[in-house]
Formats: sequence, structure tokens, C-alpha cells
Amino acid sequence: MSTLAVTHTLAALFVPIGIVGAAIALICALIVAFALARRAAGLAGGAAGVWIVGALLSWASGFADLWLPLFISLGALGAALVIGSLLRVLVGSVSRRQQLEPGVQTSPAREPRAQEPRTQPTRVAPTQVRPSTPVTEGIRAAA
Repeated sequence: MSTLAVTHTLAALFVPIGIVGAAIALICALIVAFALARRAAGLAGGAAGVWIVGALLSWASGFADLWLPLFISLGALGAALVIGSLLRVLVGSVSRRQQLEPGVQTSPAREPRAQEPRTQPTRVAPTQVRPSTPVTEGIRAAA
């Protein structure tokens, strides 16, 4: 089998892997943007970790000189980081504006109920611990 035939056969295998990797990276980038907007750092970190796997898989299509899946996966995370941060600022400013408007009625926050201390302390009678076996001189020396 010639080198050209092997390259052609491997390209037919790696291109679909690269496209699936780009799709995984794109989905994870959308999750990162959503997680950043919701201030969920754990979810954003997990999705970014899976995005790395998708980006590496999308790199496989470069074997057949098809670099578009890799560029899509790289651009998707960059866009997700920018859009997620902008959404977080936007949502934060809208919620602050609603809190500052006097016409908006919100339910008052409930104060946490603290347990009241007992008026009289509870007395605990000391107990004497008895060994289950007789104490010997060897045990006393070790103790």
C-alpha cells in the first residue's frame, strides 16, 4: 500500500473525528458561556475541561488539511468567554437596577431563626469506665 493510499484512508477516518470534536467543543463553549453568566465556576471549569478534549479531537481533521473544525472550536471558547462575561455584567446591572427602583415591590427577606440558648445548663454525670478484662502490671506500664 502506498503512502498516498494510507493518507487517504486515514483522512477519511480523521475528518469525521475532527468534526465531532468541533461539535463537542462548540457545545461545551455554550455551556461555559451559560455558566459564566450564572456565576457557576465549577460548571464553567468542568465544561472547559471537556472543551479541551473536543478541541484536541477537532485537531485530528488537520491531518487531511481541513483546519476549519479546529478554528471553530478555538473561536467558540474565545467567544464564550467574552459573551459569558458580558452577560454576567448585564444580568448584574439589571438586578441592581431592580433593587434600586422604589416602585418595585419585593418580598422582604426572612431573617434566619436562631435557636435560643437553654436557660439552665444540662448536668452530665461523670461515668466510671471499667475495663472488660482485668488490668495487669504489663498494661499499666504501657499506659
